[in-house]
Formats: sequence, C-alpha cells, structure tokens
Amino acid sequence: MKGVANVDDIRAIETQGQLANLPSSTYEMICRGAAINPSAPALSFFVTADDYASPQRWTYSELVRDITRTANMLSRLGVERDTVVAYVLPNLPETHFVIWGGEAAGIVCAINLMLEAEAIGELLNASGASVLITLAPFPGTDLWQKVQSVLPKVSALRDLVLVNLADRIPGEKGFAARMLQRGESARLHGEGGVQSAVPAQIRIHDFSAAIASESGVALNGPRRMSIDDLSSCFCTGGTTGLPKIAMRRHGNEVANAWNAAQFFGESIGPGKTMFCGLPLFHVNAVMVTGLLAFSRGAHVVLGTPQGYRGEGVVKRFWEIVEHYRINFFSGVPTLYGSLLDVPVGEHDISSLEYGLCGAAPMPVELLRTFQHRTGISILEGYGLTEGTCVSSANPPLGERRAGSIGLRLPGQAMKAVVVDETGRYVRDCVADEVGQLVISGPNVFIGYSRPEQDSGIWVELCDGERWLNTGDLGRCDADGYFWLTGRKKELIIRGGHNIDPAGIEEALHRHPAVQIAAAVGRPDMHAGELPVAYVQLKPSVTATEAELAEFLRAEISERAAFPKAIRVVDAMPLTGVGKIFKPALKRRETADALRSALVEAGVKDAIVSIIEDTSRGISAHVELLSAEAEELAGSTLGRFPFAFSLSVPATPQSNRESATAIETPSGRE
Repeated sequence: MKGVANVDDIRAIETQGQLANLPSSTYEMICRGAAINPSAPALSFFVTADDYASPQRWTYSELVRDITRTANMLSRLGVERDTVVAYVLPNLPETHFVIWGGEAAGIVCAINLMLEAEAIGELLNASGASVLITLAPFPGTDLWQKVQSVLPKVSALRDLVLVNLADRIPGEKGFAARMLQRGESARLHGEGGVQSAVPAQIRIHDFSAAIASESGVALNGPRRMSIDDLSSCFCTGGTTGLPKIAMRRHGNEVANAWNAAQFFGESIGPGKTMFCGLPLFHVNAVMVTGLLAFSRGAHVVLGTPQGYRGEGVVKRFWEIVEHYRINFFSGVPTLYGSLLDVPVGEHDISSLEYGLCGAAPMPVELLRTFQHRTGISILEGYGLTEGTCVSSANPPLGERRAGSIGLRLPGQAMKAVVVDETGRYVRDCVADEVGQLVISGPNVFIGYSRPEQDSGIWVELCDGERWLNTGDLGRCDADGYFWLTGRKKELIIRGGHNIDPAGIEEALHRHPAVQIAAAVGRPDMHAGELPVAYVQLKPSVTATEAELAEFLRAEISERAAFPKAIRVVDAMPLTGVGKIFKPALKRRETADALRSALVEAGVKDAIVSIIEDTSRGISAHVELLSAEAEELAGSTLGRFPFAFSLSVPATPQSNRESATAIETPSGRE
C-alpha cells in the first residue's frame, strides 16, 4: 500500500476490492492497528512546550487498555448503545480514551470547550447527553466554571465525570498540582467542594479512580458495536444560532479512516510519527491525527492541552519536530502563516514528509513561500464533518497542484453537478465547468439530530445513490483534481472555525433601531476571515456603531462570532426580489481588506478592483503608482486565497501599461 499518485491509482484500489473486510467499529479498528506491534509507541503527551523532551507515553497495548477501561467504566454507569456521552475537554490523553471508549460503549458528542457557557448548555441539551466528561476545577482554567453554571439547565444529565489536570503533571510537581487543585475547588465552592455545586440528581466521578477499577483486558459483556450503530455526533454549521449536530455511524468513521489510509499509504503507518495540535473537538484532529493514525500503528504526539495554541508550541515547533522525528502534521492556513515567522535555523527537520492543510482555503503565495523556506510539501485537502472528515487531498506521491483541493479519496465519489434553482439535479458538469460539489459513499453521515435540518442537503441523481450537497461550488479538471471556486453556503470561516452569519444577524435584528442586518466574512491574512456586520437603521431612528456593538455583547455568546466591525449604511444592496445582495458587501470588504493590507505593508494609494469570475471565483486587480511597489504588493496580496493581477502606469520608455500575469490557484497564467 504505497499510496496514491493519480486517479488511476484510486480506481485500481476500488477495482481490487481493497476496501472490503473493514472493521465493524472504531474500537475494533484501533485494536487491529495495535496488533501490528503492541509494544510500539502509540501516544506521547507533554503538558507544556518546555516539557516536550520528557513526555508521558503509552504503548499500543497500554492505549487499548485505557480505552477499554474507559468503555467499561461508562458501561458500569449505565451507558448503552443509544446513550450520549458528551465531552468538553482540552487535548489530553484522557480525551482520546473518552472518544474511543465512549464509541465502544455508546455515542460520543464533541463540544467545543472554547464556547461560552450558554452555548455549551444548548449543545448538551440538544444532544440529549446523560453523561458529561469535563475538567475538574484547576487554577488558571475557567472550563469548570463555565460548565458548572449550566448544569442545572441540562435536564437529561445523570453522571458527571471529572478529569483532573493534576494527574497529567508528574513527580513532585504533580503533588503540588493536586494540592493547588484542591485549593481551587475549596476557593470556588467552600468545604463542600464540587459536590455542593452540582444538582443533587447528578452523580460525580473522578475519571482516573473510576477507570483504575475497571478491566482493561476486554470489553465487559457480549454486546459489540456494528457499522450501523451511531458512533459520534459533532456540532457543525456554525457556532451561533440553532445547534446543528451531525450524526455519524461507526461505518462512516471506519470507512473514512480506511480510505484515507489507502490514499496516504506508507507515509502513515508503523514507525511513522504524527503531531496533533488541532483541538480534539474537531473532526480533523479526531480522525486524521487519531483514528487514521491508530488504525495504522503510527505514533501520535499530543502537544499541550491547548495544542498549537499552547504557549511556546509554535515558537518551538521545529525543535519538537527534530526531537520526535515528526513525519506528518495537520493544520489550518493560519498555522502555516505563523510558522513562517519561526526560522528553522539549524534544526534537522528532514523527517517531515508533508503537512496537511484544510478547514479554509490556503493562499497560494503562503503555500509556495512555506514550501520554499522549509522544503516541506503541503497537501491541501477538503472535507466536512458531514463527510466524516477527509473527502479529497493532493496526492502524496503525485503532482501537488497549488490551490487545488486534490483528488477524491478511494471509495468516495465526488463530482461537480449542475442544479436548478430548486436544488434539483440537472446534469454532471464537464471538465472545468463550475457546479455544486456533491459527495457520496460510506463516509457520508446519516443526517442531523433535528430531521428538519436535513432539508435541502441531499441531491437525488439518477444512479440511485444518495449524494450530499456540500454547499460549496467547484470544478473538476481533466485529471481529476478538484478546485473550490466559492461557498454557496454563507459560513464565515475564522481560523478554521465556522461562524453562522445568521446568529449575528438575528442578534442585530433584536435591536429596536435596526431595520435589516447582514454579516459577511472579511478576508484576513492571519485568520482567513473575520465577521463584519452591515446594518440599515429604521427611518428617523439613530444608533451608533459603538452602541450596536455594546448591544451585541449581551446577545452573542461566542467570542469568535463577535463582529470585527459594524458598519451602518444608508441602504443595503438588494436583489431584484428584495433580498440582501451579500456579494456586494463581500466585494466591499474584500477591497477594503486588500487596501488596508497594502497600506500596512507600505504600498500607498493603490486602486483595488474586485472581479467575480464564474470559473475561478473572486479575483482582484490592483493599480499601483509605480513599478517599485510591484514586488511588495505581490507578496502581500499573495497571502490572500484568491487570484490577483497588478498594473502600473505607462512609462515614457515603454509607452505602455505593464502588468503582471493573473495569479491563479494553479500558478501564473
């Protein structure tokens, strides 16, 4: 299994039937991976970047032991096949035990620990969780305080399992940490501790003590999960508004991990080491640097509870790579941008084969600059929670086309199709024709927890298969490479974090002075996009942008969704039928963002024009005052994920306009 180089390799894998004989559950899949070499390193964890050279480690036999113990503990608490076990945890070894042990016993629900308390409570109720696993009180953290405040409102909750951060701090420091933890609990809740701060009907358990009394040899009882059983539910579709929870089966996760393993081949397997820095409430971290790695017997390095956000992790990343001989890591464009500011220096990073990039479009200039400076290949990919995780990626052994989201994975169909105004299938697109991206295969989820949210997500083709409408627009070239050209759905992607503009708009509409409101994403070279809100006020009513912002502070619970700016306009751009025309607002923000970036870089008085190309998406044309600014402007604009062109005034020598070629995702044309 060497991996994929082109579409022919994908077809060969499918023809040879290599996708058969899959494990019946994620637990069985991990056990198969562990059987490759039970004594091989499976998981390493360090608490701080300063401690990276002295991690805590689990072999594969130890990993399976602790996953099994967790599953048995949950079963003892009454968890059954249809019981939801929610977790609100940072990146800890216990988080992996909970995910895979939870799936072996019931259904796990991942909740973003960075959400505000109210949003966490909404998701707990929406998921119907009866068991919650989260952090115990600990100095310097506020997760317990957020969770504790909403417990009285979570009606289905019966058991609360607390993970103590002090358990992950070794030696004498660990003893001191446990004392600090007890002190924090007393400070918050007095002599009664956490028990006094939790509703009486909720039982409290210490995670470490609870699993220590369980067998790690085998799962208790004869019942085992099958591919058709629900395994997990992940929040998707934004962090504001009505919770949207994607329901997935064991068969979805097993198939996606298996298909990805066929695609990446020998680059992920025994003797290979992967770094996990993305949060374990996100499908990328759970699947790519979790189930995929464990299913192939690879070694996962879990770096700090905060992952890449941990203090010093990015600054010392190349040291960490050198120490562990990291072969692979996964990140979002903002991470790669941050790593550009960290010189490799004398560190030996020759072990790195490639990095995977997803969650948001990767600026072509950033990709090229990163690869040039580090010598590391970046494989851009594409996926969504509803497709379990990975749907396509640039091939590890074949041509990597900058700006492309690559080839589809084996066992998963993907195409661009033409649909009518009602969303009905008309025909398949021809090569390089832009259409709606749809996917089909065993990795596609079964639907959302609220059936009414499934409306419009399926496209009925003529082949009898069920196709998922991804909400993205794209094209497929003659060689099978896919290219995104726009998002039909209006999610704002901030650093890989989905924000539903509807939540911002609904909050603004609750203000008595607001007539209509619209939120769009403003391009940002660091975060990808930032939310910006436009407001049209009611006639004869006044309200300042500062007053509207102050109002929103009490209406929007998620910090990431709070608008970077609120712009009051005389009239909102509308379509012929009276709908808000968001593309006009998007173009305005894009032009302003580019002008601001150019000024910050030292390029002044540039004239920016935004162009919408039906086959390539948004592009920009920038007129410069002089040719001297051309190189600086090009490097600045290259940090944004869309095409651009530059022009300078004619000079007496040339007596003509000089312009660069358009910078497209596939290179200069």
